[in-house]
Amino acid sequence: MKLGIIGCGLIGQKRAQAGKKLGLELVSACDLNIPAAQDLANRFGGQAVNDYRDVLSSDADILVVAVTHDKLAQIALEAVKAGKHLLLEKPGAVTSWALEPVLEEAIERNLSVKVGYNHRFHPSLQKARELVDQGALGQLMYVRGRYGHGGRLGYEKEWRMRREIGGGGELLDQGSHLIDLSLWFLGGFATVQAQLPNYYWKADVEDNAFLLLTTSLGQCAMLHATWTEWKNMFSFEIVGQLGKIAIDGLGGSYGPEQIAYHKMLPEMGPPETVIWQYPFPDQSWEKEFEELTKAIDQKRQPQGGLGEAIEVLRLIDIVYAQNRK
Repeated sequence: MKLGIIGCGLIGQKRAQAGKKLGLELVSACDLNIPAAQDLANRFGGQAVNDYRDVLSSDADILVVAVTHDKLAQIALEAVKAGKHLLLEKPGAVTSWALEPVLEEAIERNLSVKVGYNHRFHPSLQKARELVDQGALGQLMYVRGRYGHGGRLGYEKEWRMRREIGGGGELLDQGSHLIDLSLWFLGGFATVQAQLPNYYWKADVEDNAFLLLTTSLGQCAMLHATWTEWKNMFSFEIVGQLGKIAIDGLGGSYGPEQIAYHKMLPEMGPPETVIWQYPFPDQSWEKEFEELTKAIDQKRQPQGGLGEAIEVLRLIDIVYAQNRK
C-alpha cells in the first residue's frame, strides 16, 4: 500500500519511519513548512507539497494526519470522503461531535480509521492486557494513572498553549492517553469529576488535569496528567481483587519500561511478584501502524479506532464544560 503524510513534524517523521518498516511506499509528504516536507521526502521518498489537498488527490491508500488539533477533524473528514484509510493523530479533534461525521463517512465507505493512541501498543500495556484477559487480577476494582513532563523554555508560546489551536491543555495532550487506557481496561464511565488548574505556565489552558472517573459498577480511574512534573514520568496501575499490575516508564526520557505483576496469595501478606522489562527501542508506533494495515486487509475498524476516540473526547467535553464557567 502507498502512504501520504500530512504534517511533517516529529510525529509525522515517526509515522513515516514506522510505515517504511512495514513496507509502505511514501508517495506524498505535506507541510505548510515546505522545507520540513522536503526533508521528510528526501529521507523516505515521495513528493513534497505544502497543500494537503494534493495529498488527498494522490494515489496514496493510507494517509497520516499529524497536524494541530484544530485541523485534525476537518482534514480527516475530507480524507475519508476522498476514499483514504487513515491514521489520525490523537485526540482526533477538539470535541467528540467533530469526529462523529468522520466515523459516519468511514463506515459508509468501508474505510479503516485508526486514532493515534500508540500507548496501547507498548509491550508493557500489551502484557497487562494479556494478564487481565487471563483473569490474573480477578474482578478489576480501580486503575491509577500518572503522566507528566515539564515542558521547555518558551513552552508557553507553543501552539498547545493556545486554546484556539490546541482546543485545551494537558487534559487533551497526555490526559487523553490516560483516559484511553482507562477505557480500554474498565470500559465506559458513568460519572466524571475533575480539576483543571494552571499552576505554572502563563497560558489560557490548564497545565494540570486531575480526574476521577467512575463506572456504573463503581470502579474508579484516578488520573493525573501534568506539564509541571519536571522529570518526565509515566505510571499506570491496575488493581483487581486477586492482585495488581504496575507499569512504569515508556523508555527514553520516561525511564526504562517495565511491568510488575503482584499476585495476592491465599494467606495474603507479601505478594508473589513477577517483573518483565523492555529495554529495547520503542516499537509502539510500528505496532500501531501494523494494526491499521491488518484492519484494512480484514475490512474492519482497528483497535483504538474512531468510536473509542469519540468516547475519550466525550469525557473531555464533560470536563471542559464543568470547568469553563
